[in-house]
Amino acid sequence: MAVQARGEPRTGGDTHVGDVDLAAVGALLADAGRCKVLLALGDRRALPASRLAAEAGVTPATASSHLAKLVAGGLLLVERHGRHRFYRLSGPKVGRLIEVLAELAPAQPVRSLRQGSRAQALRDARTCYDHLAGRLGVAVMAGMLDRGYLCGGDGTFDPGRAFRDRLNALGSDVDYRLTGAGRGCMSDLGVRLGSAPPVIRYCIDWSEQHHHLSGMVGRQLLDRLVELDWVRRSDASRAVQVTGSGRGGLASTFGITWPPAADP
Repeated sequence: MAVQARGEPRTGGDTHVGDVDLAAVGALLADAGRCKVLLALGDRRALPASRLAAEAGVTPATASSHLAKLVAGGLLLVERHGRHRFYRLSGPKVGRLIEVLAELAPAQPVRSLRQGSRAQALRDARTCYDHLAGRLGVAVMAGMLDRGYLCGGDGTFDPGRAFRDRLNALGSDVDYRLTGAGRGCMSDLGVRLGSAPPVIRYCIDWSEQHHHLSGMVGRQLLDRLVELDWVRRSDASRAVQVTGSGRGGLASTFGITWPPAADP
C-alpha cells in the first residue's frame, strides 16, 4: 500500500482520512537491504537496479522486490531510459527522513579497513540529498556565520530545546538570515539566488550535531562548488572530495582549513 501524505484524499473519491500511518513507512524501513538502497540514493543520483543490488548486497531478484515496494510506498521514483530503469528518491522529504533517522540510529560496527575509510569519508564531507553535510557542511555554515554572511544563530544544535530546534530541514526554528555581505559573497562565487531575499534553511547534522546549510541556498551553493571543481561527487557513495583548488577557495571564501584536524 502506498504511503499517503497527511491530508491527501484517498483514491476512489473518499476524502475522509485518519491520522498518519507511521507503521506504513516503518514497514518499508524495517529491512536492512531497503535501507541500504535509500542510503545509496541519498545524494539525488538515479541508479539502475543492478547497482542498487550490489549496494544492498542482495540478488537482483531480491533487489527488484525491494525497489517495487519502495516505489509503491512513495519513497522512490522510477525512470525509464530505453530498456533500463533508474531509481531515485522521490524528493527532498525522503532525503530529510534519511538524515533524521541517521541521527537516531546506532552506528554500525566497522569490521574492515574499507568500511572504516568509507565511514570517515562520509563524516568528513557528504551530501544530504542536495546540499553539503558532514564536517565540511558544518564548517561552511560556521564560516558564513564567522564572516557575517549569515546572522540569527550560532550554528549550534541545542537538544534542550528540542521542540524549537527540531531534527528537520524546515529551518523555521532558528531565524537565520543572509546578510548583505552574504549576498555579495554568493554573487562573487556565482551562486544564483535571484532577486528576492532567500529564506535560509538548515539541517541538524547527524554526525557533527551542528547546523549545516540546506534549502535553496544550500542547494545552489553545492551546485556551484561542483561547477567550480572545488568539490567532486563520489561515484560510489554520498561522500564528496575537496580538490586542491577547493582547499584554496574554501580557505579564502569561508576561512576553512581542509582537511580537518584529526580527532584527538
